[in-house]
Parts: sequence; structure tokens; C-alpha cells
Amino acid sequence: MDRTATDRFDTRRFEASRNRLAALAYRLLGSAADAEDAVQDAFLRWQAADRQRIEAPEAWLARVATNLCLDRLRSAQARRERTAGAWLPEPLLDGDPMLGPADTFEQRESVSLAVLILMERLSPRERAVYVLREAFSYSHAEIAEILDITASASQQHLHRARRRVTAARRGDGGLDPAAARRIVEEFLAAASSGRTERLVALLTDDATAVSDGAGLTEKLLRYDTPQRIAAIARAGLKSTPAKQRLAGGVSAVHYALVNGAPAILFVPGGKVVGAVTFDITGGKIAAVHGIAAPARLVRLAATWRQHEPDTPLIAHW
Repeated sequence: MDRTATDRFDTRRFEASRNRLAALAYRLLGSAADAEDAVQDAFLRWQAADRQRIEAPEAWLARVATNLCLDRLRSAQARRERTAGAWLPEPLLDGDPMLGPADTFEQRESVSLAVLILMERLSPRERAVYVLREAFSYSHAEIAEILDITASASQQHLHRARRRVTAARRGDGGLDPAAARRIVEEFLAAASSGRTERLVALLTDDATAVSDGAGLTEKLLRYDTPQRIAAIARAGLKSTPAKQRLAGGVSAVHYALVNGAPAILFVPGGKVVGAVTFDITGGKIAAVHGIAAPARLVRLAATWRQHEPDTPLIAHW
């Protein structure tokens, strides 16, 4: 096989792993754009390597991609961004290949917005061990090889990561999809009509809400009582001419699944300009995440344009 044919063959081998690498990088970084950059960097490393000496290409690529992501998480820029109070994961529409494997509860949970946020409390290495083990079922021996640690250290990192994530987890992950949709529809109807008591009744006593303020504020906006969440939901979900101008027109409000969680999307003229996701436990809403910063919605908006939406919950908002 000549060099050109070999390069084409090796490129195809990389492309066969691209979606898996992107799903791994997204879980580690919480950003689709950063994940795409990390995968492209991995491709450049693959092209530059002596590929004939790589005995297990998938393992080699996983190691390279993981360590590229860890370098990003440890960078001074990432530390500034993630500790400044303005960081939220980039939401992805269900069906996006970057969400990766979803056969088990652990795989689905590891890509939820709630767990991506919780993983910010982990060290980069703990985060990597958690993702490699829970989402991709690597053995501790394989993880040790990827991260250049011992298998015993991998087990210890996983134990600490699981403990931290489990202790702070909110949603129960077992809600019937129809029931989840009904709760979200009730929340939207109550907020739109200004029924504060009904809104409060739909929230757990320790419910929280976080909004990125459409990217107009330097820090995230946080609300930590049902009453405050109800008040901001009433104000935020009430349609006004000013909001329509800001959104770029009259929006349709659609129900969707975002990172596996029930969500509502605000869509004027076919373009997603806002997403609100809900974590539900015990039949009530435990957490709300509002994301409208344009930079966080690029991939979701692109995926939505290829999506055949259901009838909107609200046709003209």
C-alpha cells in the first residue's frame, strides 16, 4: 500500500472513532466547541504519529484525547473561566452524537447538565476517571494506562468522584417521560398565567435555579427558594414586545429533551435562542437551568434546524 493509500486508510480509522472521542471530550470539558477542538488536536497528533507502531489505535486515541482535555482543564484560562461564576455546560439536543453512549443509567447520567456541573467540583483527574469508567466502561487497568497512574489510584479517584457526585445529585432519573412532560407543561402554563402558588407547588422545598442571563451578565444568576424561582419564572416566561425584539421575533415554545432532561426551547423563525432544562425528583422540579447566551447554543441550534419538531406548547410567545 503506497503512502497516499495508507494515509486515507488511517484517516478512515480515525473517523471511525471521531464520535466516541467527541463524546468523551464533551463529558470532560462540558463544551461542544472545546470538545471539537480537542478532537481535531487529537487528529493532528494521529497524523504526526508513527501509526504503524500503534498496536491499539482506539486506546491510543482515547489516551491522547483524554490528556488533551486534561491540559485544557488545567490551563490558567479554563480555571479563570470556570471559577468566575459564569460557567455552564453547553446544552445538546437529544440525538446529537456528541452525547455518546446512552445504554446504561450511568452513561445517561454522566452527560446530564446537572452531573456536568457537579463534575466541576472534581479535580481534572477525578473527572477523567469518573467519565472513563462510568460512561465508557474502561477497566481500572486501562484507565491507569491512559492517565499514567496505578490501577489502585484509579479506584481511589473513582470512589471520591462517585461520593461527591452522589452526595450532591438532585434528579432521580426514573421519572416516566410522559409524567416529566406533564410537569414541565404545568410549570410553563402556571408561569405564563402568573399562578405563583401553583408554581411553588411544582417545586421541591430546596429547589434551585440558575440562569446565564442570556450572556448579558458577568456572573450566573442564582435563585435558591421556591418563592424566588416562582417570581423569576413568572417574570421570565411572560411574553412582552421587548423580549420578542430581543429574541428576534415571536417565538414558538417547544418541548424537547436536552442532555436527557425535559426542557423547553424558545424558537423564533426556526432558530433556538433559549433553553430551559428541568431536573425532576419525586414528581417535582428540583433544579432549573436557563441558557440563552448565543455562544452556548450554537450546536443545539444547528441540530434543531435538522430536527422535525412536534407541535409547539405555545405557538406565539
